[in-house]
Amino acid sequence: MSVDGEADTGVTDDEGIPFVGAGPGDPDLLTVAGRKLVEDADLVVHAGSLVNSELLDEFCADAEQVNSVGKDLEELIPLMADAYESGRTVVRLHSGDPAIYGAALEQMDALAEAGVPSYLVPGVTSAFAASATLRTQLTLNEVSNHVVFTRPQGRTLSAEEDHISDFVGFGDTTVCIYLGTHAVAETMDRLLDEGHDPDTPVAVVYHASWPDEDVIEGTIETIGERVEDAGYRASALVIIGEAVNGSDYERSFLYGDWARGGDAPNDDPNSDSDSDSDPQERDAQ
Repeated sequence: MSVDGEADTGVTDDEGIPFVGAGPGDPDLLTVAGRKLVEDADLVVHAGSLVNSELLDEFCADAEQVNSVGKDLEELIPLMADAYESGRTVVRLHSGDPAIYGAALEQMDALAEAGVPSYLVPGVTSAFAASATLRTQLTLNEVSNHVVFTRPQGRTLSAEEDHISDFVGFGDTTVCIYLGTHAVAETMDRLLDEGHDPDTPVAVVYHASWPDEDVIEGTIETIGERVEDAGYRASALVIIGEAVNGSDYERSFLYGDWARGGDAPNDDPNSDSDSDSDPQERDAQ
């Protein structure tokens, strides 16, 4: 809260280098805060092909653009720090949201050691773009009460650290797998070997929100072969769970009996027609 009693957003008043989430791909999904920052930047250090070139052309045309791919911290940190300390406006542009499977914090810590402040500006992560494409929700009443963001085993994650099978086993959980396009078939084979229902719905959304977006739908049993036939090895979001189909859900308590086919809403403030609804859900209206 600011001194005059108005809420402080914590974005525009921050000083230093902002780490901005570019969103999933579509330039229109860049946040208003992110757009203002990149439009005013002198230097934009971006995540290469993971950031749509249309976004760079539209909002960063007046800035120097540096692709961070292939550059280590020993190169990136002095680049950003020197530009900032010379009075230039610097923006670090990450794909999606910097908080999800990015390496923002280690860069921010390294900048802090160099005496340069930084802060985070959220973005739209690909799981949300994928659910929009599928016209479904990641949470659905009586279908999916939980959402998991995870990744499969590989160079970064050991087999013991791969908990996808556990998450799928919960039953009422939507499992969103990042960084696993190359391993869809192997992941599904493991789930089958561990006894999961082969008919469990799975969707793979390639380049969610990009012009070349593609959706492959199937089940634990069929999706691996379909993804291999499509030839995708990267840049797709995998969603496992009954919420993929957006069906068989129960109406929530949010809109009371009226939404369930009963009488019109009661204007009486003492009415208990919505008494079972969660206060946070009522506030969401």
